[in-house]
Amino acid sequence: MIVVTGAAGFIGSYIVGKLNRDGFKDIVLVDKYDDPLKFQNYQTKTYTEMVDRDDFFDWLAGHEKQVQIIIHLGARTDTIGQEPEIYQQLNLEYSQKIWNACVRYGLPLVYASSASTYGDGHFGFKDDHSLIPELKPMNLYAQSKHDFDCWALNQKQQPSFWAGLKFFNVFGPNEYHKDRMASVIFQAFNTITESGSMNLFRSHHPDFKDGEQVRDFVYVEDVAKVILFFMNHRENSGIYNVGTGQARSYLSLTRAVFNAMEKTESIGFIDTPDDLRGKYQYYTCANIEKLRGIGYSESFYTLEDGIRDYVCNYLTPGTCY
Repeated sequence: MIVVTGAAGFIGSYIVGKLNRDGFKDIVLVDKYDDPLKFQNYQTKTYTEMVDRDDFFDWLAGHEKQVQIIIHLGARTDTIGQEPEIYQQLNLEYSQKIWNACVRYGLPLVYASSASTYGDGHFGFKDDHSLIPELKPMNLYAQSKHDFDCWALNQKQQPSFWAGLKFFNVFGPNEYHKDRMASVIFQAFNTITESGSMNLFRSHHPDFKDGEQVRDFVYVEDVAKVILFFMNHRENSGIYNVGTGQARSYLSLTRAVFNAMEKTESIGFIDTPDDLRGKYQYYTCANIEKLRGIGYSESFYTLEDGIRDYVCNYLTPGTCY
């Protein structure tokens, strides 16, 4: 039995679909099932049971002997939220309870961290444990993820195996409920469909031209492959970057969306909203030497190939994975 938290969300529901396609059916979905926009993410999945997030630890106490691994992807993911107590409760304290339960019951754990923990990139993007405490996140979401990473690294009692995965900019099917927090690919597809054009944020940093802000964009299929690698690998516990190792600009991304939609390119620029400016990463790029060093050899989708698959096979027909 595999437990997936955040199973109604973007990456969580994709992982459940990936597990199904790989022959895994005995899956327990853990989430809050109060968002009707997420229903399509799990309505066609095969699973054993749905468990409310608030009831999970009681459920686990009665089923721990059946569980093989916990894949913990549930979190408050809003990067502009201003409610520290919610991030403390859902991203830090809930994750600590999952960690401690894995220790108690002898269960392996794979959990989602975030590249947002790297802040403005001053300390680089290397997943060296000795560097992680120095990082300076720029928003409450990133801080909560960072706090848990640091807490995990300081624990004397650890799960039989654990991996914290710093996801870079993930995009792909099943993010339709995320609204403003959905990927720029999703935003661009909808905007171009409606208006035929797309506006990007202007740069407010002297080292970057408009549209030349760059990120490491990683397709959710690649994220799923890495998670399944760790599910089967169960060696070399630690924190790992999950990205392509390639930094690409928002201009390149938007042009790829136009090309995938077979539309004539029309791109403009608008000021970055004030509530984002002090929390905006102008450059991210995963150093994945550590992941490669433990034997992960799969290639990653190029930005263009990932966008084409997403646009043509999911966004245009309006389907989930």
